[in-house]
Amino acid sequence: MATATEPPAGVEFVHEEDGRVTARHVESGVASFGDSEADALRQLADALDSHFGAGESIDDPETWLAEEGIDAEIGEAGSPPWLE
Repeated sequence: MATATEPPAGVEFVHEEDGRVTARHVESGVASFGDSEADALRQLADALDSHFGAGESIDDPETWLAEEGIDAEIGEAGSPPWLE
């Protein structure tokens, strides 16, 4: 069973059975995970930037994915709405 620890204000930590740590922003519900609380917080910060629109826009998602070494195909339904 996962257990929660005392988090910084506004963040909930959950220590998962597989050893990872989930950090969740209580107000928005946005969550991310990492190998440690510090790593989970870094990932959560990036997720919150994206959630609240502070992330960088990507002009050409297919090129960006290729440059990052991510092998992905955009299906016949097209890009997901958050990439448009």
